[in-house]
Amino acid sequence: MKKIVASGKTVDDAVRNGLTQLQVTVDRVRTVVLEQPSKGFFGLFGAKEAKVELELIPDPIMEAEQFLREVAGTMGLQVNIDRKQTREGIHLAVSGSGDLGMLIGRRGQTLDALQYLVNIVANRYSDSHLRIVLDAEDFRERRRKTLEDLSERLAGRVIRTRKEVVLEPMSPHERKVIHSQLQNHPKVKTFSKGDEPNRRVVIALKQ
Repeated sequence: MKKIVASGKTVDDAVRNGLTQLQVTVDRVRTVVLEQPSKGFFGLFGAKEAKVELELIPDPIMEAEQFLREVAGTMGLQVNIDRKQTREGIHLAVSGSGDLGMLIGRRGQTLDALQYLVNIVANRYSDSHLRIVLDAEDFRERRRKTLEDLSERLAGRVIRTRKEVVLEPMSPHERKVIHSQLQNHPKVKTFSKGDEPNRRVVIALKQ
């Protein structure tokens, strides 16, 4: 935790000076008054300013973003992070120069791993559970569209051949995309089988 000691003519002045040093608002700090101001002898000699200790309260999302920047830096990447609130949670979109494919990995496996770690970092500093969705170069949206198209093609194959299709292992999020896309299909059904991390979606004919 970052702590600083600030002083001023009054306690309020000392706090304001500390906030200026930290460049944060008062809701981001814990304040302890170390010394009250005193006027001294005849108001002239030995006067003391107020002294306070300000402890910076970590912001969970800022800590997660900082962690992400540090990981990207070890890969030789400088990134920008855009934050927005969505129905799924807090969405962090990464952009920048260099090969951001390094952050995505094969079929998004590196991105999923980073998302897992970013959530751990954020929730370490949060009193309530946070859910962060991490994306880079709109990979999540492009992958969702790819999976939706794939599920429709494979549903057609199941109908033609009358044989079920077992997909490659996928993350829970990606399996959900397949299930959602085909949940109202009139001729096929989906279910999952196997154990993580090798759990797979199965597309089969409805009985």
